[in-house]
Amino acid sequence: MESRNPTQRRSTSPRKFKPRYGTSRRSTIKKSLSQEQVNFTKPIPDDPVVGIIGGGMSGLTCALYLEKRGIRSTVFDTGIHGLGGRMGTRMIDHQPLIFDHAAQFFTVTNPKFAELVDDWLKRDLVREWKGTIGELEVGGHFVPFPSSPPKYIGVNGMRPLADSLLSQTSLVNVVRPCWVSALEPFNGTWHLSEKQKPCGQFDAIVIAHNGKCANRLLAASGLPLIAKQMKRLELSSIWALLAAFEDSLPTALNAASLPFEGAFVKGVESVSWMANNTKKLLASDSGPQCWTFFSTATFGKQNKVPQESIPNATAEKVKEAMLEGVEKALGLSKSSLQKPFYTKLQLWGAALPTNTPGIPCIFDPRGRAGICGDWLLGSSLEAAALSGIALADQIADYFEQGGPCSDEFAVGLHDEYKPLEGHDIGQFPGLESVDQITNVPALTLAT
Repeated sequence: MESRNPTQRRSTSPRKFKPRYGTSRRSTIKKSLSQEQVNFTKPIPDDPVVGIIGGGMSGLTCALYLEKRGIRSTVFDTGIHGLGGRMGTRMIDHQPLIFDHAAQFFTVTNPKFAELVDDWLKRDLVREWKGTIGELEVGGHFVPFPSSPPKYIGVNGMRPLADSLLSQTSLVNVVRPCWVSALEPFNGTWHLSEKQKPCGQFDAIVIAHNGKCANRLLAASGLPLIAKQMKRLELSSIWALLAAFEDSLPTALNAASLPFEGAFVKGVESVSWMANNTKKLLASDSGPQCWTFFSTATFGKQNKVPQESIPNATAEKVKEAMLEGVEKALGLSKSSLQKPFYTKLQLWGAALPTNTPGIPCIFDPRGRAGICGDWLLGSSLEAAALSGIALADQIADYFEQGGPCSDEFAVGLHDEYKPLEGHDIGQFPGLESVDQITNVPALTLAT
């Protein structure tokens, strides 16, 4: 079976790599547990190629670090507007309005991730977020976080960062929008397809996404161990409300402006985070003020509906509850918040992991398939990048040994899961909670 992917790009640069040697959830679970394990014995070719399903941070860094080891890859992503997965930025051109509507910022604690971020800083892809963030207690009591550790954001939002990560690569091909719907092992390689349309054949595959779509993809793939580990993942649901206001949000004390650009909200069930994108991304006090509000995971679970078709009644109920939550957080009286002139509501049905095996990646050497994602280590951008890097190195080492069908290179196929701690919108390594901060005065926004 020949590859019929017309977009496959071959590098003209010299080779750097040379191997040493020549349905319903219930039915999905049943299929996954009963499927037979595939065992590849065909030698790895001199110029192997890896298929990566998912173009979020982990998938992109996996492709980037495979290139560093001289290995070609193709990244398949479902994104219509761009890459990035949960690194989403929405821009309304004619306003102009801008919102980071998924990942809000990230911190850096790991030296390997720090090297990657240093490169992004030099290329003006990211910058330090100097604005004040902290915790906002119901009633308008705000406690700022210290300036350390540094907090980073995409210069023009998170999605442009994702779209730029592979701009200097030569061994990476990107295909989007593409929803890989089938994995088929045949004649020593993996054959990928989208609704029976061939997407190419690959010497190894990477699953860099999760949730019900990943479970369905793996259900009859011939990878029962990987499928079983993926299904053990539990994910929260979070509502995101994007709202643009004509003027700055008020406080009960009638201050000129709020003393923060981002805040983790405490004591309000419908809101867990709020951030001013206009100040964060545009450094502007004038013009429309674009805010991102996130619900709590509890509120998301209580109001969960199919994210592909949100009923109008549910959308109105959720929007009203979240705006009321903003009023409570700021210490405002009911219905005193100005009405936004633009709103967009989105449900992240598979938002963030609530459990983790605490390992960098998963790799099945018999099936020549692996998994990467933030959830394997935590729920942060740093965890996602480190997972992609780890899997790239694991695959490259495996290829260098000729692709043996042995358990020597197996990683994470039987590790147990444990509950995951963190904010409702993810983890931020190095960022302490207010409970751990001493001698920081609180600011009261309300009387």
